[in-house]
Amino acid sequence: MPENHARIAYDDSIMLMGSCFAEHIATRLSEGKFKCATNPFGVLYNPVSIAEALRQLAGGRRYDADAPELLEHDGLWHSLMHHSSFSATTKEECLDRINNRLQESALLLKQAHILFITFGSAYVYRHKATGLIVGNCHKFPEREFVRERLSPEEIVEDYTRLISELHHENPTLHLVFTVSPIRHLRDGLHKNQVSKATLLLAIERIVELHPECCTYFPAYELMMDDLRDYRFYADDMMHPSPLAIEYIWSHFVDIFFSTSAKNVFQAWQEIRKGIDHRPFNPDSEKYKQFLTQLALRIDRFKEKYPTFDVENELALCRTRLNK
Repeated sequence: MPENHARIAYDDSIMLMGSCFAEHIATRLSEGKFKCATNPFGVLYNPVSIAEALRQLAGGRRYDADAPELLEHDGLWHSLMHHSSFSATTKEECLDRINNRLQESALLLKQAHILFITFGSAYVYRHKATGLIVGNCHKFPEREFVRERLSPEEIVEDYTRLISELHHENPTLHLVFTVSPIRHLRDGLHKNQVSKATLLLAIERIVELHPECCTYFPAYELMMDDLRDYRFYADDMMHPSPLAIEYIWSHFVDIFFSTSAKNVFQAWQEIRKGIDHRPFNPDSEKYKQFLTQLALRIDRFKEKYPTFDVENELALCRTRLNK
């Protein structure tokens, strides 16, 4: 990692976009009380869809009833740019779900200090009727799409434009690129490797062209080279196991957290361990004393770091005390 890469402090806003690996990192950041937004379009895998999602956020787009991405299939309305969690039985409900997330995330993107982008696959699906490269096929018939593999040059050209557009709105934004270690075995082992190689070549060139604002985090290499054993994979043999994610997360913390952020994060993690503790006898006097001390620790933490929202954890402590 270059010495001048961006570091995260607790007063920074963070956005994460891309594959489900980005969501693993976002979950840990949220649990650590960092200000972050994750995948306002849902999980996206290919670079073109991620870039288009970011352009729509930066441009303040709102979807309307005539949006070409909105289609009905099997009784549900879907957006070809969005995950199925945004789908609904009516077009109006689908639009509400989409636009509510767009509004929230557009503001954060303009304020964000770091944008983490995780590429999952260089393969894209182009919708024949609209010509759009889609973020999600929603189990529409396969004949309605053309499958293509992006070239490194196409990705570099697209992101060179995107970086300029994002910096027009947020000049201090730093981008961190990652390739997801999750394997796409439906492509076959060889094509999966070709896809990942395409992404790696593209990111290397992007970082070379924009060293002042772009960094690469080697999540893929940590998984492939440090954690070679299959015990570091989940049962599906594609996704990293919790142990592997924790290993990659520890490197993420070491690289990107400022010294003060590490100290605050560690202090909060100690409190979280207490909250997650499940006693053998929850009605014992010893456990009630433990909860009383834990509530005091949370109060002191809030006094020291007043910007932290710890009300849910404090309420949980008090609810357990009053049982």
